Amino acid sequence: MNQVEEFNSYRARMNDKILKDNNKIIKRIFNLDTNAFAPGALDVKTKELLGLVASTVLRCDDCIKYHLETSYKEGLTKEEVTEALGIATLVGGTIVIPHLRRAYEFWEELEEQDVKE
Repeated sequence: MNQVEEFNSYRARMNDKILKDNNKIIKRIFNLDTNAFAPGALDVKTKELLGLVASTVLRCDDCIKYHLETSYKEGLTKEEVTEALGIATLVGGTIVIPHLRRAYEFWEELEEQDVKE
C-alpha cells in the first residue's frame, strides 16, 4: 500500500470513528468544511489552492495531502500546484520546506497511482 492509499484508509477509518460519537460541534465543523469548499464565487480549483497554501503555511501534513489529492482529482496541473506551493513557502518561510518535500513526494505518488489505475 502506498502513502496515498494509507492516508485515505486511515482518514476514512478515523473519520468514521469520530463521527460515530455523534458530537454536534465536530459534525458541524466537518459540514462547514465540506460546504466551504463547494463551488461559489470562487471555483473549487481556486479554493483547493487556497486550502493547500493555508495548510502548508500552518504545517498540517494531513491537510496538505487532502488538498493535494483533491487538487489532483479536480484536474489541477503540477505547475499550478507547485506555483501555489511556492507562494506558501514564500509566506511560511523556510520552516515549511520539510512539508514542501513531503508534498512533492505525495504528488508524485498521486501521478504514479493514476498511471497504475
